[in-house]
Amino acid sequence: MQVYIMADMEGIGGIVLREQVTKGTPEYAEARELFIAEVNAAVAGAFEGGATRVIVRDAHGSGWNFPPEKMDPRAEWVQGSVPAGQRFPGMGEETDLLLLVGYHAMAGTAGAVRDHTMSSLTWQRFELNGREMGEVGIDAAFAGYLGVPVGLVTGDDKVCREARELLGDVETAQVKEALGRHGALMLAPAASRKLVREAAARAVARAHSFTPFVVEPPVVVRIRYTGTEIVDAIRTDGRQKIRLDGQTVEYRGDDLWEVLSMALWG
Repeated sequence: MQVYIMADMEGIGGIVLREQVTKGTPEYAEARELFIAEVNAAVAGAFEGGATRVIVRDAHGSGWNFPPEKMDPRAEWVQGSVPAGQRFPGMGEETDLLLLVGYHAMAGTAGAVRDHTMSSLTWQRFELNGREMGEVGIDAAFAGYLGVPVGLVTGDDKVCREARELLGDVETAQVKEALGRHGALMLAPAASRKLVREAAARAVARAHSFTPFVVEPPVVVRIRYTGTEIVDAIRTDGRQKIRLDGQTVEYRGDDLWEVLSMALWG
């Protein structure tokens, strides 16, 4: 049983502030310890649930946030920058399940901790085939293209709800109840890790009950950006990349990976 874990930072228990996810601050130094501990809990749960191989990708910012000496030695770890288009390095047809750990709600979600989609600076709204989504949906779609289902989403109550609405009977671990963009009613870190570990074990144990999130062609991605100057810099062609207005671009095609890659990496 091969399990892939994508790990983001904003949805980790104990993390609510901008400073906690920004390198160079004292708060970040503490938050990265929370990050690795909660991801290690997911790794432990995956093995308890029956995984024989676990690959973890650090998907926050630069991709270099885990203290290496703290990594669970049973897992393999993807860190640093990866080439454009390689959303899941190491994921292939032999991968059975994807776990999304430390995720956050889509941009514009009321009352969510650190809500955004891909970039809080440049993206305002993302739609896939007419449905608004966040990073849970984007990664579920990428993985579904490869035939891999999502089995677990962890984070605040808003992203857990978003995951269930999109993916159905997926396992979730709510490690905080969001009160706003920079505030939450939180569990102690040890309690958060216990929830994540148990949820990861349940997800892996029932891996074959999950269905990949498959997006049928034609594929239409629409992104509303935060400013006209961002769209000015995108080379649109009127066919696959179409500027709809000052802040919105539509990406079209028949291949999901190709269309999402155009939207994310140009």
